[in-house]
Amino acid sequence: MTTKPLSTDVLVIGWGLSGLVAAAEALDAGKRVVLVDQEPRTNLGGQAWWSFGGLFLIDSPEQRRLGIKDSLEIATEDWFGSAGFDRPEDEWPRKWAEAYLQFAASEKRSWLRQRGVRFFPVVGWAERGGYGAIGPGNSVPRFHITWGTGPGIVAPFAAAVEQGEREGRLTVLPRHRVSELVMTDGTVSGARGSVLRSSGARRGAPTSREVIEDFEVFAGATVVSSGGIGGNHDLVRAAWPERLGTPPNHMLTGVPAYVDGSMHGVSETAGARLINSDRMWHYVEGIANWDPVWPSHGIRILPGPSSLWLDATGTRLPTPLFPGFDTLGTLAHLRTTGHDHSWFVTSRQIVEKEFALSGSEQNPDLTGRDIGLLLRSRLAKGPTGPVQSFLDEGADFIVENDLDSLLEQMQRHPGGDVLDIANVRREIVARDNAMTNDFSKDAQIGMLRSMRSYRGDKLIRTAAPHRLQDPAAGPLIAVKLHVLTRKSLGGINTDLDGRALDTQGLPIPGLYAAGEASGFGGGGVHGYRALEGTFLGGCLFSGRAAGRAAAGFVS
Repeated sequence: MTTKPLSTDVLVIGWGLSGLVAAAEALDAGKRVVLVDQEPRTNLGGQAWWSFGGLFLIDSPEQRRLGIKDSLEIATEDWFGSAGFDRPEDEWPRKWAEAYLQFAASEKRSWLRQRGVRFFPVVGWAERGGYGAIGPGNSVPRFHITWGTGPGIVAPFAAAVEQGEREGRLTVLPRHRVSELVMTDGTVSGARGSVLRSSGARRGAPTSREVIEDFEVFAGATVVSSGGIGGNHDLVRAAWPERLGTPPNHMLTGVPAYVDGSMHGVSETAGARLINSDRMWHYVEGIANWDPVWPSHGIRILPGPSSLWLDATGTRLPTPLFPGFDTLGTLAHLRTTGHDHSWFVTSRQIVEKEFALSGSEQNPDLTGRDIGLLLRSRLAKGPTGPVQSFLDEGADFIVENDLDSLLEQMQRHPGGDVLDIANVRREIVARDNAMTNDFSKDAQIGMLRSMRSYRGDKLIRTAAPHRLQDPAAGPLIAVKLHVLTRKSLGGINTDLDGRALDTQGLPIPGLYAAGEASGFGGGGVHGYRALEGTFLGGCLFSGRAAGRAAAGFVS
């Protein structure tokens, strides 16, 4: 059975942040819009809703108030030093990077503020690098946390969509899974697929794929904004590059199961060129969620720089692979160890100051815009409520009052049998001995002392340097860490208007792509490495470009 076909000016496939932005831009241009997604309406906003809400801005008022001297020139050097563009197909990703950097240094903040978006006053310093001035990493803090986290950045664009619905100019079709892009005389003229049985599942929870009928939507222009592949471990392993070693046998999942990459193949069948599929962004500080929403649900620890990081055997990670410095470099190193996990050894004092958890639901103070709760949870003594829940309930946390007991429990923990306990003890004792001296050859200790010269780190992000075995800082804590799937850095090749390109580099009439489906722009705007705070921003920028261009195509 097939429902009566619909007709619209712009069809948007996927209602994550980039899809909402594209739909809002098309509405602003006076176009009729149909927005389809395979999930129930509870998932409006997609992955962005679950995010911490970090945004990359350049030379912002928030930075200047904290004494941070940033510029487009420095940010460009950081971006290209991290991206490492080195392929012929990086032509459009390079152009997207240049355009995005201009956006982040100019109208991005004011454009968001006009829509009611505000920022937490302390700017975070993610992806610190540590390899040299022109190597990967952020030279200065640039991680601006949205007041309201992910839901706060989604809200103005979701409101625009809902306003369009009330006015009868936009139709939302939940549980509509696209399986084909319709071609008419060489132009993409819409999409067809299956209507799935309705579901009352809560946000993020798995839903059935039972088909009840077919559907078809005719459109003057179609925008693919369906996300990446992080919820599909088979696709992640198939795309895993040799430079990152062998893919893990065991991974946690940092995105809902519906992030399945299904539209990549559909777009490719319609002639779109997929590039840089081997570029990906996964974290190595994943912990199993004690209260999971989707299968293998993992949460990322956003670590400060003080914890001692050991591989599965108990060997300390090499310089500069300290917590929060080089995500992909750490992943590549750990894949050489032959094991799928690693360890933090830390103290309660470090945990309460430095452990933040990625995700809107793990930060109720910021998400709920609750200043009282924020002051109590971030500045008062003790971990935040969500972190304390993991200390109490999390399977990956071990808490003990003395080193002997901690080492004994680590060895008993699943995977702990490969630990060289004598070496773990040696690493902890040596690190503690180095901490007692004002001078040290330990690069991590030197970085800790340096970081506290930045007010933001000293205030809420970096603990005062101390011995791990200092009773006043205890108890001791060990955390077993897993690989956590997250982002695809490659995708549909697009020009700066978001037009999908074919294998000859020519635009496919009527077809556009945005967000993670397009590698956040061009098919890989980040190159090999991201600077953090750039994923949501890429959704905003590419969704805006695609929505405007798609509306212009049907004018």
